Amino acid sequence: MPSPTDGLLALAAGELRLTLAPGVGGSIASFTRRWREGGAERKLHWLRPASEEGLAARNPLAMASFPLLPFCNRIRNGRASFEGRDIRFPPNHPAEDSPHPLHGIGWQRPWTVESATATQAVLALQVEATEAWPWAFSARQVFTLDAEQLTVEMTLANEDHVTMPAGIGHHPYFPHHPGTRITSPTRAMWQADAEVLPTGLDSGGPVPLLRAGVELAALDLDNNFIGWERITRIDWPADAQGLARSLHMEAAPPLDYFVLYCPRGYPFFCAEPVSQCTDWLNLAGKYDAQALGGTRIAPREALGARFSLRPVI
Repeated sequence: MPSPTDGLLALAAGELRLTLAPGVGGSIASFTRRWREGGAERKLHWLRPASEEGLAARNPLAMASFPLLPFCNRIRNGRASFEGRDIRFPPNHPAEDSPHPLHGIGWQRPWTVESATATQAVLALQVEATEAWPWAFSARQVFTLDAEQLTVEMTLANEDHVTMPAGIGHHPYFPHHPGTRITSPTRAMWQADAEVLPTGLDSGGPVPLLRAGVELAALDLDNNFIGWERITRIDWPADAQGLARSLHMEAAPPLDYFVLYCPRGYPFFCAEPVSQCTDWLNLAGKYDAQALGGTRIAPREALGARFSLRPVI
């Protein structure tokens, strides 16, 4: 029987370690610091590590982070229209009976290792047009690790003969220990209905709290934010895991949008850099482009994105 660790790819630089799971949606399985202290090896997780059960089941939702493409988050009822073309996407949530397809389809496909060294790996994906996404596309992820940070570069290319809509991003899970704080300046938050779909913009509530910095335990959110300043800081207090520490996530355009998923009482939360808000195709015409994000990619053209995770101790 194959081991859960079969097919994993390990990178190392200084005290930082990165493990990738190409066959599980091109995901990150773990991002850690390893060092020796008092003659013993210590390990600190910067992302929630993949579980052995998740790896064995090839479940991206159990990974440390997975790619979001060719769209981010949900599309209401799997129905949308793009440049006169009606689209019907099938549901794809592996754990819920939901009519809203989510996170694109790249996270549910195995990726191939295009190249790998001790500090850099390139994963690639080729997808033909299907009912799940009626445009052919390709994608690449370049993971570069140095002694200071992890940098992830993503590319989504239109391999079809017609223009396609597109979004891109990543879905990292972070540990939520008691006293964890987050600072993430944005302009406004999308209020959401019971289906976690946007209903309207609000510049109050959590927005000023996140700008100033807030303890995660005070929040209970699964919301999109616009006008993200492309930087988020997470602070953990000193605890059994190690000294007081922080992680800085920084991004470049078009990752101008941010999703915060922090259900109260959970041992993890998600802070996602994305290029469009949930259900942006169906909100077009009701809100301006800056509120929605997303883009269109002409045939043989590509959309690129980049973000980094930099630990600070």
